[in-house]
Amino acid sequence: MSKLTTIIGLSFAIFFLIGLATTLTRSMLIGFSDVLPVYILMGIAISMMIYEAFFDKK
Repeated sequence: MSKLTTIIGLSFAIFFLIGLATTLTRSMLIGFSDVLPVYILMGIAISMMIYEAFFDKK
């Protein structure tokens, strides 16, 4: 049950972060080079969430 709730919570957070990053690219005034740091930070945040949820067991 704990793994299931972890996967559901992670999927909601990942969908939110990806949706947040993709709404920036819809604007006509913002180019891809302006959004690239956001994509990098979102990738780092998502990978840190997955690592902490599944692999960091001390």
